[in-house]
Amino acid sequence: MKQICVVGVGYVGLITAAGFADLGNRVIALDISEEKVEGLKRGDMPIYEPGLEELVERNVKSGRLTFTTSYAEGIKDTEFAFIAVGTPSGVDGEADLQYVEAAARSIAEVMSDELIIINKSTVPVGTGDWVAKIVKRSQQEEIPFSVVSCPEFLREGSAILDFMNPHRTVLGSLNREAADKVAQLHLPLRAPIVITDLRTAEMIKYASNAFLATKISYINEIANICEALGADVTEVANGMGYDERIGHHFLNAGLGYGGSCFPKDVLALTHMAEEKGKHPQLLHAVMEINADRRPMAIERLEELLDGELNGRTIGMLGLAFKPNTDDMRDAPSIDIANKLIAAGASVRGYDPVSMEVAAPLLPAVEMCDDPFTMAEGCDALIVNTEWNEFKQLNRRQLLEVMKQPVIFDGRNIYDPEEMAELGFQYRGVGRGYNGKRTAEK
Repeated sequence: MKQICVVGVGYVGLITAAGFADLGNRVIALDISEEKVEGLKRGDMPIYEPGLEELVERNVKSGRLTFTTSYAEGIKDTEFAFIAVGTPSGVDGEADLQYVEAAARSIAEVMSDELIIINKSTVPVGTGDWVAKIVKRSQQEEIPFSVVSCPEFLREGSAILDFMNPHRTVLGSLNREAADKVAQLHLPLRAPIVITDLRTAEMIKYASNAFLATKISYINEIANICEALGADVTEVANGMGYDERIGHHFLNAGLGYGGSCFPKDVLALTHMAEEKGKHPQLLHAVMEINADRRPMAIERLEELLDGELNGRTIGMLGLAFKPNTDDMRDAPSIDIANKLIAAGASVRGYDPVSMEVAAPLLPAVEMCDDPFTMAEGCDALIVNTEWNEFKQLNRRQLLEVMKQPVIFDGRNIYDPEEMAELGFQYRGVGRGYNGKRTAEK
């Protein structure tokens, strides 16, 4: 049984701590927030993630997982210390490393035995070297240590599955022996392990996320062209995806990417490139295309409502940036709701999970207990999040309660012809026919 300390109990930290505990290790999850730590001791999760509450409860009961706010307690007798704190975007798009710096300094000040410090947070290339300098400078006495980069590849909504069944584990270090020890920690996951140097490991994370964001922006650009030419982007993407060089993943046209990773990671990589005098035109295009998706939603609603949003009531199906999470960070729903309100519309919202998180971010949006209460008297609905619950909604019941049968499907979860047959004025994203084939028969 290894002893591990994980600093940070956000999405990455809490999943990492609970996951390693479930693999049989003794794990201390550390956070400076007393509120979060006391909540976790009571069994209250600071985030929503399917299966997380049960995973934490099981490992707390077994004694393998504990929580603390004390670095002295967390680092004592620890072999591995993971830094899994937030790295939000700074003023110019650079990653804000203040929490990483604070964690590295605090670890250094209390460590008394040899330690492997592992950067789990997404950090700019070169951070591993910088962390090593901070630790060396902050130690009370000179104690051997190593720094290893181990970037996370967890998707919100399926993070536990991703932890237990990773596509690969990436490790970077200037100390091969330390990297091998961290590799041993990951062996029970039975996934390929890539061992490289610190900076290359850090770059793998950014390059991966930027590529996935590029796929999303690419298919959204294709969606725009499909609309103009009368093609259906869902069928185009399906046909493309059978090519094994392309694949089906991340080819869903819609309102663009959001959340805590893609927006800030693409921006941070752009900033790093420009700092070195490079010109990342592709990354700029990826961000510009993504930014255009939210005004596009407003334009589609205006078209469906004869150019008039003032005085209209718009219902929002989904608020979180993606299904199976309550994460509202950079969620398209925030921009769309604010633009609708600025145009004089009244906005209602419903989400199966995220309304408590969304309410303070969208104080002018009326939060409703179910989709049908939300839809009652609405001039139009917009699908923001592709929750499974929405795919099977009783649309005849929606039709009965709405003032006007107008739906803009920002996630393409419905079939245009079926919606037209039901009596909806329906518009999807990049679906050139949008039910016209049925209407013209």
